[in-house]
Amino acid sequence: MSSGVDYTKIIVKPYLTEKTLRLMEETNTLVFIVDRRASKPEIKRAVEALYNVKVAKVNTLITPEGFKKAYVKLSKEYSAADVASRIGLV
Repeated sequence: MSSGVDYTKIIVKPYLTEKTLRLMEETNTLVFIVDRRASKPEIKRAVEALYNVKVAKVNTLITPEGFKKAYVKLSKEYSAADVASRIGLV
């Protein structure tokens, strides 16, 4: 990327629980802990650049612990489970 943006600073780490595994299978959604200052468009660009996928939608929330979680729904032509196995989640 020539834009000079460090996408690894936006996406802190993938988030994996039983619930996120179910979301991955049922709704093709990956969940990440992200920088609190990151906007939805920035998160979308970061996921697309880092994982070579197309993102359909991004939802975010701030957890009670103060982390920002991003629910990233992938386009139909990509599989969240495939991406998760590629990055070593499952």
